[in-house]
Amino acid sequence: MSSQSHAAPAPLGVGILGAGPVTQAIHLPSLARLRDILEVRHIMDVDPAVAESVAARVGARFSSSMEELLADPEVEIVAICSPHQFHAAQVIAACRAGKKAVLCEKPFAMNGEEAAAIAAVSAETGVPIVVGAMHTFDPGWLAAESAWGSLPDQVHTVRSSIVLPPNPRFEDFATEIVGRTPPPAPAAAGAPADGTAADIAATKAKLTGGIMGLAIHDLPLVRRFAPDFRAVEVLHAQTVVPFGYVISLQAGAVTIELRAAMNGTWEPSWTFEAIGDDASLSIDFTPSYVHAGSATARIRTAASTTVLGPFGHNGYEGEWRKLAELARGTGTAPNPETLIHDLEFALAIADAAAARVDAAAYEEARA
Repeated sequence: MSSQSHAAPAPLGVGILGAGPVTQAIHLPSLARLRDILEVRHIMDVDPAVAESVAARVGARFSSSMEELLADPEVEIVAICSPHQFHAAQVIAACRAGKKAVLCEKPFAMNGEEAAAIAAVSAETGVPIVVGAMHTFDPGWLAAESAWGSLPDQVHTVRSSIVLPPNPRFEDFATEIVGRTPPPAPAAAGAPADGTAADIAATKAKLTGGIMGLAIHDLPLVRRFAPDFRAVEVLHAQTVVPFGYVISLQAGAVTIELRAAMNGTWEPSWTFEAIGDDASLSIDFTPSYVHAGSATARIRTAASTTVLGPFGHNGYEGEWRKLAELARGTGTAPNPETLIHDLEFALAIADAAAARVDAAAYEEARA
């Protein structure tokens, strides 16, 4: 037997499109813990000053051009952290540039046609795509998935509840943010809706933003327990001041409750529950920006409670570990059809919630 040791492979080079708060406060700290397998080589932002400042933190090159980053031979994995309207075109460009894997923040497309185009290009080029729904990569969720047995077959109620302070508070805990865009001024608490078309449109936009920007983190988990995900009926939908939503819906025979509130007065809490006839699952996720390890899952039956976690890393770090596996050809890529169905589920809820707002406004106008 040879006593010769094999050197560890060199870290894979990462390029990031978009150097905003998520890149600064989540991805760079996550990658810093994975320096033995991943190394940030290039950061692009449309603001050259932001790109230069953020790249300097990790000793990477910077640019304000997607084409320049994609042409960089040292970039093997591309993370797309730009505004969502650019995601589809940038995912397709990264695949065609011959990169080894692509991470796209959610949502990875704006409609089913874009999603199908992305899946086709991924299949054509052989470049695997990971969508940044981080909870699907959380070791607490993965452990629960391995241990819950027949639970999905009996679940009748699913709840996602998110209570967080505004993102900037956690972002500033994690790092010093440069180039942050000031948020729009929130509506005054308790301000009455005036029932105008503009007011109705604003409510629908807030609901859609909440679903596609926040609830979407948990919707792939919800869909695991709602096989009839195309049969979506929203029973109630409203926004919460200053930001949040309360949505009740049916997906086939499963009742789903989606709640979120972002304010500065409550302790952070992010919970997911799936309740069946004889068993239930509850998961407590850590806030994204805190880097406090994985979720803790509990599977309960009449006879026992199984506690899984917490484990040493969270879903964001799990995403990057998965990307490294895919880039080295040692992991199994997410099924493109699964990613498309996750997106279709989110879009169906957003559309049905908007229709519920229109229906409520019509009923109020008739009263």
